[in-house]
Amino acid sequence: MPPANPIGLDTHADATLRYIRASMEAASVVTVPGSAGVTMGMVGILAAVAVSTPALRQEWLLVWLTAALLAAGAGGLIMARQAARQGFTLFGAPLRKLLLCLAPALFGGAILTWVHLAAGNLHAIPGTWLLLYGCALVSASAPTARIVAVLGALFILLGLLAFAAPERFLNPLLGIGFGGLHLVFGVLIGRQASAREA
Repeated sequence: MPPANPIGLDTHADATLRYIRASMEAASVVTVPGSAGVTMGMVGILAAVAVSTPALRQEWLLVWLTAALLAAGAGGLIMARQAARQGFTLFGAPLRKLLLCLAPALFGGAILTWVHLAAGNLHAIPGTWLLLYGCALVSASAPTARIVAVLGALFILLGLLAFAAPERFLNPLLGIGFGGLHLVFGVLIGRQASAREA
């Protein structure tokens, strides 16, 4: 006697393929925690405030380089903790992909910073940082999320503005980018993650 609700072999195969595809996509995507952006943004805002004081105005390059190291370290620790919670290893495929997307533009920014510094072209450093960090984020949106590409595009626009801006606007532009944009997008990314979990 045949079963009352027969299930076709092709239906079962389609469901299996959909499951496999979804699993592969999930394994290739890195979830960027909003808290990493918020933390990096707070470091950027503190750097911008510090450089705006007369005592540290001449030390702007050292302050921003220190802030960059602190923000990268804090953001990296937060991402590593989240990756461990999701079952990814630090050198697993998704995180390796993210690092490969970020590294070329960040390396280029480091080299150009040295070149500008050696040539005494300090005015070009903030624009270089903003522009190439934006390029790194656009690349990093491939294994992360579309919102990261939007953030990158805004950094690129700030970088272009910084190349044309008078010197007195450079620290505020760095603060808007590395402080404000990180903070705002960190909150937005956190809200998106909460909405997905709800």
